[in-house]
Amino acid sequence: MNRKNFLSSLLTLTAAVPTLGAVASASAPAGQNAKTAGPGDTSVTGSGKTAGNGLLQTAGAPLPLIVPPYLKPGSVVGITCPAGDITLKEIQPALQQLNNWGFEAKVGDTVGKKDRIFGGTDAERLADLQNMINDPGLGAILCARGGYGAVHIIDQLDFNPLRQHPKWIIGFSDITVILCHIHAQLNIASIHSKMCNSFPEDFAKAEPVQLQSILSIKQALAGEPISYPVTPTAINRTGFAEGPLVGGNLKTLETLAGTRSDIDTAGKILFVEDTGEYLYSIDRMFYHLQRTGKLDRLAGLVVGGFKVKPDDPGEEFGKTVYEIISERVKAYDYPVVFNFPVGHQKDNFALKYGITHSLTVKEDLVTLSEKTIA
Repeated sequence: MNRKNFLSSLLTLTAAVPTLGAVASASAPAGQNAKTAGPGDTSVTGSGKTAGNGLLQTAGAPLPLIVPPYLKPGSVVGITCPAGDITLKEIQPALQQLNNWGFEAKVGDTVGKKDRIFGGTDAERLADLQNMINDPGLGAILCARGGYGAVHIIDQLDFNPLRQHPKWIIGFSDITVILCHIHAQLNIASIHSKMCNSFPEDFAKAEPVQLQSILSIKQALAGEPISYPVTPTAINRTGFAEGPLVGGNLKTLETLAGTRSDIDTAGKILFVEDTGEYLYSIDRMFYHLQRTGKLDRLAGLVVGGFKVKPDDPGEEFGKTVYEIISERVKAYDYPVVFNFPVGHQKDNFALKYGITHSLTVKEDLVTLSEKTIA
């Protein structure tokens, strides 16, 4: 992505508080109640049966979208480690920024714990996240980092308290497991964005795009309708799409196929990103998306950042990520945009998962915009 061109569409970064010009200034009323969206904001899920943890699965009957209340000054944000570990020292920049935004932070028991590569044992991570899900005083749950581990606890979590007291769950990478699960099972909106481990230690020395993407978390939590312009690329496919925005880490999406956390992509805008994968693995994952029907009924496709692992000598795959993806979607006619600022990179902007967006892809203009609900 041409960062210079992208940043030129944003307001100039101020010394005190950076602002994201790509985000509309109008915001939802502070502390608004959770609301139910119209038919265009629903997702189709399972089979009308009650699952083991009490979650209702419905087939054919779309669940109404639940949008948690947006945060206001004094709202409390819980911080927990459902996947990888992190220390209390490492989350200090995030704690400071939350405070600067006017929010309060509640640090979970798993921060500072370590069990192999995880932020505590499965039982500890399960209990910590469950306590935050149950806590009606929290307005949001910010996952401290990704890594691996959410799949260990996802089926033991009871998300039913989110029906009575919806709250924003925030994260990406391995946290894609949780975002997909609450979308598929409850159709509760969430936020796909950076986590505590991405907040810079010294904001004064951070790149403007990094600060802008951090600020986008606050803007999403505050209810500001989001609109991101992206520098067009020649390989994009033009068109217009509208639908709920879903997706996340490509490898994680692949591993969720056939589970209760699997998402239905029909009529939706799918966004994908990944890191540390070989080109042949990305090719295989897109074949998997195609074979499982996740590509043929999309409203649109948003391709974020892909950090590719170099091919082993003598085993060069011979195609780029863009070529791989273009080949898999050439039979369809929906719009496709490449190089969107989301993924394991500094320009990883917050996206409201499950909320209806519009995608406009023209030769000279690309925008992804949240569709506000009257």
